[in-house]
Amino acid sequence: MSDAPPLPLHCFAHAGAGISAFHGWSAALGDGAVPVPHLLPGRERRRREPRATGREALLADLLDGFRAPAGPYALYGHSLGALVAYTLARALHEAGLPTPALLAVGACPPPDAGSVLSDACRESPGTLRDLLDAVGAGPGDAVPGDLWQRMVLPVLRDDLTLADALRAAARRPVTGGPFRVPVLAVSGAYDPLAPPAAVAGWQRWTAGRTVTRTLPGDHFFVREQPLPHLLGRACRVVRRLAAPPALSTTGGRT
Repeated sequence: MSDAPPLPLHCFAHAGAGISAFHGWSAALGDGAVPVPHLLPGRERRRREPRATGREALLADLLDGFRAPAGPYALYGHSLGALVAYTLARALHEAGLPTPALLAVGACPPPDAGSVLSDACRESPGTLRDLLDAVGAGPGDAVPGDLWQRMVLPVLRDDLTLADALRAAARRPVTGGPFRVPVLAVSGAYDPLAPPAAVAGWQRWTAGRTVTRTLPGDHFFVREQPLPHLLGRACRVVRRLAAPPALSTTGGRT
């Protein structure tokens, strides 16, 4: 048992979501980490705020909260959230600010790989709804003009537009030296949008160590317990590596 405080694990959700996917994570993570979900503008209690659809608007909302962290921390992003987490980590690196001790990305192809959903951000409502239904992300029984199409689809479309913008921005050359943040890339075994082979491509996006893991489930394995269990173990390793060495009480001189 370490005496070090739990590692803050800042969490970013998939397109169209708020922070409900991370409810219950405190117990599942164990004593090595504490979840810190981030609600992006335009949903839940922030629903009256303009949604971010580009990199600069996203960073204007997030960056100040990471300029002076109290200690080591980790990021986890799921699907769209993975691009948000990468964008944030890279912006911190390029600004010469403290970067996360671990960047964990889940259910997301790297920016240089194809993305069915973000590529469809400009499709018609009907086409986009059909695509979402095909991958298990749609309502199934929605009809034109119903509540889902009026309230949920606009958020989804803006989030997919954001994902498309973040992918394009990520392909620009990194400044400030090599990006060396360690990456944990997690995939769902049956995810049609981000299969394990595609997710493994995140190793091309850091000069640091990359570890890949595949969990049971489809694109929404964020809702299942194996993911926070895995992240809790990873955060305990990070916390242990970041802890200062214990001072010897025998045989030494000061």
